[in-house]
Amino acid sequence: MMADALVYGIVIILILLNVILLMLYFSAKSNPYYVVYDEETKSALKRRVSSLKEDLESELVDFDVEEWEKTLEESIDEEVRNL
Repeated sequence: MMADALVYGIVIILILLNVILLMLYFSAKSNPYYVVYDEETKSALKRRVSSLKEDLESELVDFDVEEWEKTLEESIDEEVRNL
């Protein structure tokens, strides 16, 4: 009698787990976390990323760290004075 109740309990738990997993599966299927692009869109995105990378690299060549640090310190000093 006790074993029957234990088996029924396990069966009910397994059924509930299957229902929950099915719900999660259908939820993930209808709202995927990834997007599939066609080849044209993918190549356009790659070109855009390459262009942005080149722009960033050219900006970094012109970037002066010492000037940036000086400007940052002046900005911090001004903020402290305004407090």
